[in-house]
Amino acid sequence: MTRELFNRNTKAIIYGFQRNAIQRMLDFDFVCKRKTSSVAAIIRPSQAGAIGYHKVFWGGTEIVVPIYRKLALAIKNHPDADVLINFSSFRSAYPTTMEALNAETIKTVAVIAEGIPERRSREMNKLAKEKGKVIIGPATVGGIQAGAFKIGNTAGTIENVVLSKLYRPGSVGFVSKSGGMSNEMNFMIAQNSDGVFEGIAIGGDRYAGSSLLDHLLRYEVNPKIKMMVCLGEVGGTGEIDIVNAIKDGRLTKPLVMWCIGTAAALLPAGLQFGHAGAMAGSDLETAHAKNKALAEVGVIVPDSYDDLGDKIKETFEKLKAEGKIDPVDEFEPPKLPMDYAQAAKLGIVRRPTDVISTISDERGDVPMFSGVGLDTLVSENKSIGYTIGILWFKKELPKFAQDYIEIVIKLTSDHGPAVSGAHNAIVTARAGKDLMSALATGILTIGPRFGGAISDTAKYIKLAMDKKMAPQEFVDYMKNVVGINIPGIGHRIKSVQNPDVRVKLLKEFVFNNFEKHPFLDYALEVEKITTSKRNNLILNVDGCIGICFMDLLENLDLSEEEKNDVVDTEMLNGFFVLGRSIGMMGHIFDQKRQRAALYRQPWDEILFAD
Repeated sequence: MTRELFNRNTKAIIYGFQRNAIQRMLDFDFVCKRKTSSVAAIIRPSQAGAIGYHKVFWGGTEIVVPIYRKLALAIKNHPDADVLINFSSFRSAYPTTMEALNAETIKTVAVIAEGIPERRSREMNKLAKEKGKVIIGPATVGGIQAGAFKIGNTAGTIENVVLSKLYRPGSVGFVSKSGGMSNEMNFMIAQNSDGVFEGIAIGGDRYAGSSLLDHLLRYEVNPKIKMMVCLGEVGGTGEIDIVNAIKDGRLTKPLVMWCIGTAAALLPAGLQFGHAGAMAGSDLETAHAKNKALAEVGVIVPDSYDDLGDKIKETFEKLKAEGKIDPVDEFEPPKLPMDYAQAAKLGIVRRPTDVISTISDERGDVPMFSGVGLDTLVSENKSIGYTIGILWFKKELPKFAQDYIEIVIKLTSDHGPAVSGAHNAIVTARAGKDLMSALATGILTIGPRFGGAISDTAKYIKLAMDKKMAPQEFVDYMKNVVGINIPGIGHRIKSVQNPDVRVKLLKEFVFNNFEKHPFLDYALEVEKITTSKRNNLILNVDGCIGICFMDLLENLDLSEEEKNDVVDTEMLNGFFVLGRSIGMMGHIFDQKRQRAALYRQPWDEILFAD
């Protein structure tokens, strides 16, 4: 394995929707002054469609990255992407990695997951070697080529990238098992040299796809890398392979190296240090033995980890004095705009809001409805009338008002399958449409001729009372001036002799629970006049609901302006929509249970005329 894995044109496919990792890669591209994004595509198996898009920032500008449901389609559409960054879980990392390795265009796969079964890891490694491809991981944070390309969350935040001078290449090739330690090492190297050229964390699982030596051998033949730094650890024999490579002349560049885990000698045998591979099974696998063997073949080994930075600096300065270090093309990296959320948290930006909500707030541990927690509504078994009160009126309504609201919802819940709302919902359901579509077609029929009588009755009776019209004067006004029948008066079936039980129940409730009921009293006087002309011109249920609602407002502690606001905001229509939706959904469920066929209007119900 001698090829350079990454460059400034490298593009990757990200398997798994890792929002932060994707944005960090784009931020790195930006501060490195790359011309194009390093993220070619995202794979999100749970996506509904074949292709979608994810918004990301390129500096301060939003761009989109395509999202695919299947890896094969992304590979087909992005043949220039030769890296797969695999964020699959340990359960699915194996099949997704194998699919990528079998793709002609993918040359490098970074497997982030840890805990992949060892047999599966060996199968992945075997296939990669057969096809001349490279696996970084499993159990890795990834790797980076400074100023060119980084894998996912490698090197951490953009602040860490800049502090570690990773926005431009240095002269040091670095490799370790540990991803967490590699972040620290990037900074240490930058403080004691001109910085990292490339850094790889091979991963902590026992069977990593590539070894420490594999990457050191790549660094050995890369003329841009002048010295190497390696961080080994207790467990395994990968570091001994490095010793042998130095002995046989395959590694000749200066190498500063330390194996962490020297404290293991003080602890019980067989103790694992974080990584699956960090456990000494023999004396040869101990950190002490490895450090000693490395030092014996000329590797620059510090006395302790604390001295590692000093050894890096000494080695770098020596190469510099010998004229073997090329000057770094240093530049001031572009400033990355601060994310709005971060700026807002710091209190250094203000932004006008787009929407004002005065009734609910979901930002805390539990949603709050006008200051009342949703948990309180449930635990104290508050009524629907109570809930509507705090959400619609923004206050707790008295018990009689809550009870009135619940009666209205029940009374308006259904009026059979023949009325326009239910009929529309039934026809739509039988056309095979979903619940929301069928319900919407029913609700959209609510208006002046269906359900509108509730609101119109309240409006006109209030007008009459505000103008202090006598009942007969009001009847004449509606006939001669407005020119329409009085809304809420009249019923096709019910009459004085055959009263509507629903109206009777409402009137009884108001008389028994409302201290004042001037609107109902006035409407009943109007009814005496209209029924004297025809006995079915009675106060119907819609009209009664609207009139009694006005009496409800009279019994609440509301100003005249507040009462007008309630009426003007169409709250009466809201009650009808809320109640009638219950019945419409019932009809929809009824038709779906029956598996009812597509509805077609019978010919004998249609007059075909020229």
